[in-house]
Amino acid sequence: MWIFGYGSLIWNPNFSYHAHRLARIDNWVRRFWQGSIDHRGVPGHPGRVVTLVSEPLGNCWGVAFNCEKSDNQQVIEDLDLREKGGYHRQSVTLNFNDGSTAQGVVYVADPDNPDYLGPADEIDIARQILSSEGPSGSNREYLSNLACALRTLDVSDSHVFLIESKVQTLIATRPSASDLL
Repeated sequence: MWIFGYGSLIWNPNFSYHAHRLARIDNWVRRFWQGSIDHRGVPGHPGRVVTLVSEPLGNCWGVAFNCEKSDNQQVIEDLDLREKGGYHRQSVTLNFNDGSTAQGVVYVADPDNPDYLGPADEIDIARQILSSEGPSGSNREYLSNLACALRTLDVSDSHVFLIESKVQTLIATRPSASDLL
């Protein structure tokens, strides 16, 4: 069984696998449109995490993890719990650099789930990320880890890197405590 990671699974899979490969899924793009009240935010003040959005001609690069057959049930149970905040399993075709393909499983949060936030102006997404924190840590840390992991994989993602740039601009331009005195 192959599991496709495009968000925190890239740097923190937290399940057993015996191989991993860079992979691409077509007709999907990664977006910070899913609310997180269980990991990177709290009820009443959700963080923003990535989901996949259907987009013809789009593609999303990530990491495909190959799990041993004997571990499949446990991996799915663990991921179902981890991704319970609005995500569901979906079958996708994974495209590898060598031209081969495989069927895989990915977790997607559709617009009909109660935590879905949808599109917003990038600066508003950045503000929300900068001000959110949950049981798994700050939303800013999530963004930073994702951007760093994508760079390590040599994957370009204009949406992620634009949000990262907006967060950095907000940090650089916010007044310091001494400015407020």
